Amino acid sequence: MPFFESFSRSCALSRLKLRTSSTSSRCVQPAHQISSRATRFTLNTGARIPAIGLGTFQDPEAQQDTVSRALKAGLRLIDTARVYDVEKQVGKGIRQSDIPREEIFLGTKLWCNSYHPDDVEKALDDSLSDLDTPYVDLFMMHYPCTFARGQERFPRDSEGKIILGKTSFVDTWKAMESLLKTGKTKAIGVSNFSKGELQSLMRECSVIPAVHQMEVHPYLQQKSFNQWLRSQGIHVIQFSPLGNMNDFYRTTGWSKEVSHMVRIIDQPLLQQLSRKYGKSVVQIVLAWGINNGRSVIPKSTIDWQIKENFEADFQLEPEDMKDIESLDIKARFNDPSLDYQWRLYSDLEGIDGTVDGRTH
Repeated sequence: MPFFESFSRSCALSRLKLRTSSTSSRCVQPAHQISSRATRFTLNTGARIPAIGLGTFQDPEAQQDTVSRALKAGLRLIDTARVYDVEKQVGKGIRQSDIPREEIFLGTKLWCNSYHPDDVEKALDDSLSDLDTPYVDLFMMHYPCTFARGQERFPRDSEGKIILGKTSFVDTWKAMESLLKTGKTKAIGVSNFSKGELQSLMRECSVIPAVHQMEVHPYLQQKSFNQWLRSQGIHVIQFSPLGNMNDFYRTTGWSKEVSHMVRIIDQPLLQQLSRKYGKSVVQIVLAWGINNGRSVIPKSTIDWQIKENFEADFQLEPEDMKDIESLDIKARFNDPSLDYQWRLYSDLEGIDGTVDGRTH
């Protein structure tokens, strides 16, 4: 058994034993019917973003039907990205759903090979064309690192190393700011930035990001960073809100040892809370994110899971929110720093154990 799995299991079981005498009697059945909500958060633009959405990473052949079914089930936040190669399917799914476009909050991401300021608007135009929509609600930089210009998404030299571009994320952001005047995007944001990188944008540019999309889950809570983002009026969207549930983190070339630790759904404390509320562990974890004021974008192509995700917006008691805080072991699963030739998350938690390997 890997060290991290052994450590996590022993710590979780120890915490669970400490609580047994005071909580076991109230955790078998929910004391009352748990009501689901339809929370929305207000961005610094004034726009309202849903608390729960659908992530579209992977499974390209299923995304058209999945997006349509998710919208029909009630979800109104759809997250995608150019590099996912699913924007056409997402656009078709939106049309197939018959849900009015203005009721949907749609976000996509600019990929690193299109970060040159002269390429940014064309890249957005290409995304809009594939999505078959005149605008997106949110346009984000996917990472702070700039790759060489060109058609290659992952440009590499003869030794297989990523070739970086000659411009900076600040240059890219300034080009994105000008897009707000065109109406092609309602808001702009970033993803996978460090605090220092965000501070550089805020110091050198005019528009504060509306959103920072980043990895947050009970194993990587980033409390101080989240508090700082909130103080700056930057809304957080949690990607990988279920931690290492996605096998991608165990199979990618830069998979970290910590990715093989006990999965969220097998965490004893969360299973205990699942019994208390009469909800699944997945719903408990998603509700934890929402109760902390963040949006969550779990991915699934399965109907019952989509429905379960949609019903994960409910109130958790303060003592349970506090208990979940104890699960934070600063386990960052998404870290392609060595492949991307860029020290991502340099001033944040969970950067130990980075592995050198290719994403694609």
